[in-house]
Amino acid sequence: LYRHTFFSIILYVSPQGWERQIVVGICAMMKKSMSKPMTQILERLCKFEYITVVIFSEDVILNEPVEQWPLCDCLISFHSKGFPLDKAVSYAKLRNPLLINDLNMQYFIQDRREVYRILREEGIDLPRYAVLNRDPDRPQECSLIESDDHVEVNGEIFQKPFVEKPVCAEDHNVYIYYPTSAGGGSQRLFRKIGSRSSVYSPESSVRKTGSYIYEEFMPTDGTDVKVYTVGPDYAHAEARKSPALDGKVERDSEGKEIRYPVMLTAMEKLVARKVCLAFKQTVCGFDLLRANGHSFVCDVNGFSFVKNSMKYYDDCAKILGNIVMRELAPQFHIPWSIPTEAEDIPIVPTTSGTMMELRCVIAVIRHGDRTPKQKMKMEVRNPMFFELFEKYGGYKTGKLKLKKPKQLQELLDIARQLLADLGQHNDCEIEEKKSKLEQLRTVLEMYGHFSGINRKVQLTYLPHGQPKTSMFECECV
Repeated sequence: LYRHTFFSIILYVSPQGWERQIVVGICAMMKKSMSKPMTQILERLCKFEYITVVIFSEDVILNEPVEQWPLCDCLISFHSKGFPLDKAVSYAKLRNPLLINDLNMQYFIQDRREVYRILREEGIDLPRYAVLNRDPDRPQECSLIESDDHVEVNGEIFQKPFVEKPVCAEDHNVYIYYPTSAGGGSQRLFRKIGSRSSVYSPESSVRKTGSYIYEEFMPTDGTDVKVYTVGPDYAHAEARKSPALDGKVERDSEGKEIRYPVMLTAMEKLVARKVCLAFKQTVCGFDLLRANGHSFVCDVNGFSFVKNSMKYYDDCAKILGNIVMRELAPQFHIPWSIPTEAEDIPIVPTTSGTMMELRCVIAVIRHGDRTPKQKMKMEVRNPMFFELFEKYGGYKTGKLKLKKPKQLQELLDIARQLLADLGQHNDCEIEEKKSKLEQLRTVLEMYGHFSGINRKVQLTYLPHGQPKTSMFECECV
């Protein structure tokens, strides 16, 4: 029974009385609507007591007039290759359902020029860029001067390395051009094919046909940050190896691209909110580049889901269900509830069951900036050295460490005195080798003064004859 011109409401009798089902329509190409992330989220969305999900078949979308499309109260629809966006817009005008993702804004998302314009108007940081429009009717708008290590686009100079992007967002053939000092050539990015996402080319000249965006290359740490919003107050982020490196896609043992969990800063969360609201896309993915201490948005992809994250699937379904219920069934007074990362234990499926998902690695790393230890060893037999044992209580333990400047000065004075005696009387009863005493004096005289912990002396007392190792050690550390 249909009670409203714009909303189709299915009524049925239950023991508790009259209740209504809210129909959520999924209008997308079959590859998208039947994908694993979509399936996982819809299964959870159906657990809402008053929500029913209807998936529009691809044959109906492509071949049937919009008047024959299924009725729904809420529409989740998004563009992908081959999708008739015009028909979806017409359907939305005809039935006026609640739109999770605005359809008209999806025209803008398909044009990188419009994406950059909207981002700039919203005050979101972008790489420095210029647009080269090759329009035969307006050739004055196209000014490109190319040199070995830079291009000048409409008066804007871009030194290599710079990025060249087709204005059509569906064209993923993005090129990065390198300076001659780095060997020249270009890295050619494309949609993942097997285990590759880019390839190096010796070609250093920019493309001469088509319209492009030229932008400054942003030096990152070798990763791109992918951000996925579900409404303006929720954003999931993860990093992947940048395709601009060597073009090889990192995959795990199951063949899935490896992603790394990322914590967004407060400023990045604000950017995610702005992107979601500016493009009117509740479910929206975009790319961030973290470079020079700042984050720059370099692409907005529109409707996209996180892959292989049970926590994200739970959160996404909960948020979408709450949005639908608040808008179409306000009498239930559904509260605002934003899932947080700490709400549930992150469990992911594996080939051997389930296990906790790694979300963060915290490391305390000690620097290795130290001078390697230098050690000098020598045997001593002169009573002047033994007096130090007597003076500082070394006989109690058989070991003695000298670190204080006064103690080291006493040892230096002994070395000087013994060397002076050897110089005056070659036949004097000094058993220490002259070369060793000179080495000891040199070590202790280094830097001109005693300070810090850069030197110490270790004395070992061996009363039972000839030692197997040194009796006396002088270390420089």
